[in-house]
Amino acid sequence: MTEAERKIWILLRTAFHDWRFRRQVPIRQYIADFASHRARRVVEIDGGQHNEEIDALRTAIIENDGYRVVRFWNNDVLANIDGVATLL
Repeated sequence: MTEAERKIWILLRTAFHDWRFRRQVPIRQYIADFASHRARRVVEIDGGQHNEEIDALRTAIIENDGYRVVRFWNNDVLANIDGVATLL
């Protein structure tokens, strides 16, 4: 895991423990960074390699399965984890 992924993983396991997030979860043809089937929530942590057009298609497919997809940039997670928590 990257530093941003480790930081969000700690947040998800402590602040949202009832949602039972898992890492690297297969959903359709994708692997979600973090997902909670109970809360129907997917959390993606994006670095510089992500493409907004490709991510939009991926998000639409996952959301079509009933999940809410939330994306954060690495630097947002690292610099403002409290702000990230309020958006989940």
